[in-house]
Amino acid sequence: MAKVSIIVISHSKELADGIVDLVSQTKQEDVAIAAAGGTEDGEIGTSVDRITGAVESVTTEEGVLLLFDIGSALMNAEMALEMLPELEGRITIADAPLVEGAYIAAVEAGMGKTLEEVKKAAESAKEWKKIED
Repeated sequence: MAKVSIIVISHSKELADGIVDLVSQTKQEDVAIAAAGGTEDGEIGTSVDRITGAVESVTTEEGVLLLFDIGSALMNAEMALEMLPELEGRITIADAPLVEGAYIAAVEAGMGKTLEEVKKAAESAKEWKKIED
C-alpha cells in the first residue's frame, strides 16, 4: 500500500539532504522522502524545478507533503503546486518546523495516516517543547 510521501525544501542543498538522511534512518521503507534544496547552479536558494522534480519522483496516490524552511521556499512551493494541477488534492504544504515536522511526518506516514493527518501531525511540532520552563 502506498503511503504519503514527503519533500524537504530548503535554501541549502546540504541542509535538505541532511534532514532527509536523518529522517531516513527512522522512517518505514515504504515512505518516500526527497530533498529539494538549493538552486540548479549550487547556490543558496530554492528552485521551482527542483521542487516539482522531487514531487514527481515520489508522488503516490496517498499524496505528498511539502515542508519548507523560510520565505521564498514557501513561494516556490506554492508555484510548484500551481505547475502540478494534475496533483490537486494530493499535494499540500505544511506550516511546520522543518526538522521536527519532517520527522513526525515520516512517522505518521509510516503508520498509514492520510495526507491531512500527516500534515496536522507535522504542524503540531510547532507546539513541542524541547526544554521545560
